[in-house]
Amino acid sequence: MYDHVLIPTDGSDGTRRSITHGLAIADQFGATVHALSVIPEGPLGTFETEAATEAARRAVDRVAVEARAADLEPITAVEQGVPHEEILAYADDNEIDLIVMGTQGRTGLDRVLVGSVTERVVRMADVPVVTVRLTDDIRITDAEEARELAHEQAEQEGYEDVTSVGEPHRTSASWIVPLEANGHSMQVHIDAVSGESRIADRTRDEDR
Repeated sequence: MYDHVLIPTDGSDGTRRSITHGLAIADQFGATVHALSVIPEGPLGTFETEAATEAARRAVDRVAVEARAADLEPITAVEQGVPHEEILAYADDNEIDLIVMGTQGRTGLDRVLVGSVTERVVRMADVPVVTVRLTDDIRITDAEEARELAHEQAEQEGYEDVTSVGEPHRTSASWIVPLEANGHSMQVHIDAVSGESRIADRTRDEDR
């Protein structure tokens, strides 16, 4: 019934549940998972900063890590423009059968903007749209706690001489902690709600 499932993400905590729901549906139907993040365009043009681009990439990479862990094929994309227009255009161009997205952003204005984007997609999409509301409470809010958990996870999985190589970043209610150990470059993804950890060994992935 569904061959291609699109999960738009802005990296906010509110996308955690939409990612979980989207992956569950894709797993049920053996669908390809598409993760899309849009750098929004304002009245003065596209707000394309290095930080915004990096945040968008982290957001879609987070979906890809979860998809691969579920043995699903992920496709990631970062676009620039008006969010709902880019989401709809991507769906049309990539034969998307279902869109799964959240109804809330981080706080304040983000909540209004994300809700507005979702509303427009629901009204204008030619394919079914599943909307998911954030109800989880974030438990791990401190970057240093995330770093300590990441080190513990790496050591439990047999890595030695574990060192931090960058600052932890939070995206989609998960912390991404970059580490190195024995010549391996990795990212430890820590669920900020449950505390569960998963290692994405970038060196091993590149050698495949």
